[in-house]
Amino acid sequence: MTKPHGGKLINRCVFRDVDLDDANVVRVNADRAEDIENIAHGVFSPLEGFLCRNDLESVLDDKRLDNDIPWTIPILLDLDEKELAGAKEGDTIFLAHENGMVSEMEIEEIYTIDKRRVAEKVYGTTDPSHPGVSMTFNMKDLIIGGRITLLKEGKKPFEEFLLWPKETRVLFREKGWKEVVAFQTRNPPHIGHEYVQKTALTFVDGLFINPLIGRKKKGDFRDDVILKAYETLIQNYYPQDRAVLSILCTSMKYAGPREAIHHAIMRKNFGCTHFIVGRDHAGVGNFYPPYAAHEIFREFPDLGIKPVFFRSFFYCKKCGGVVNEKICPHRGDDIINFSGTAIRKMLKNGEVPPSTMMRKEVAETILGFDRMFVE
Repeated sequence: MTKPHGGKLINRCVFRDVDLDDANVVRVNADRAEDIENIAHGVFSPLEGFLCRNDLESVLDDKRLDNDIPWTIPILLDLDEKELAGAKEGDTIFLAHENGMVSEMEIEEIYTIDKRRVAEKVYGTTDPSHPGVSMTFNMKDLIIGGRITLLKEGKKPFEEFLLWPKETRVLFREKGWKEVVAFQTRNPPHIGHEYVQKTALTFVDGLFINPLIGRKKKGDFRDDVILKAYETLIQNYYPQDRAVLSILCTSMKYAGPREAIHHAIMRKNFGCTHFIVGRDHAGVGNFYPPYAAHEIFREFPDLGIKPVFFRSFFYCKKCGGVVNEKICPHRGDDIINFSGTAIRKMLKNGEVPPSTMMRKEVAETILGFDRMFVE
């Protein structure tokens, strides 16, 4: 099993009751609450808090923390003057969310950022139609850096699927899995996903299916639909001792290649040794070349988790199965591409996609929901 990123699994959890009546309490949104718990439980190891300026500048320019450990996505806490309520560097504040999460934060640094520069560096564009750019432009004016301590966990949906890195590492060890491949997803599984997962699983001991649960854009599949679809697929088509389904509570950034590295780092912290990277991983629209997320891994020989690259794959009528462009010579009418748009349209119209595109049981599970998509 691989070591955590940075060599040590961070634990910033010190659960205790705290009286907030006279304390300086800042109410944070759901995204920041998720960041806090992911820092505290080691999902974001080696981070112990929100980035200070030196680390941010290094992440933007070099895709590494100031100590040279690979890191590609800024984890920032943005507040305004009113929320800060006079707190200054060296003070301690409390961060809370309506789900019950409470954390303590030591303010190490208060600074400002050039939002356009951050957007350009992280997303490769300043086009406000990019959801990540829009999110960056809407950040508040002050950035607060410093360590956090989680005092109370918040209630989360689908907690029965939630495993933290400390728990997955124990689970993988108990199962005797030395090599584990992780699959990142934000969609229900079609036949192509199953092909990729089973191909990768052939060469390792176990498969870690780790859907993102959190803020998504309009039109994305709802979290409950994704989870139920995967439950159906695993129950009917996977060896029960070779696959684990667990959620990751974090938002999509749609940062393409940089986010592919971030996704790999998180799965490394869960104990995975390999990470599946597909076509246009974490992309949106036409902002990134289709295989940019493959190429960026060349910059990180010290990442500590092995990428498993998959190029275009499709169903070939002549071959009689799912293949890829490297092993199948056929083209044209013999090929059925796995079009997410086409599958989505069929499901929206109440149709079961053909068996060459999606398992019948999975499609029927999805169609059992009154609301399939984020509105």
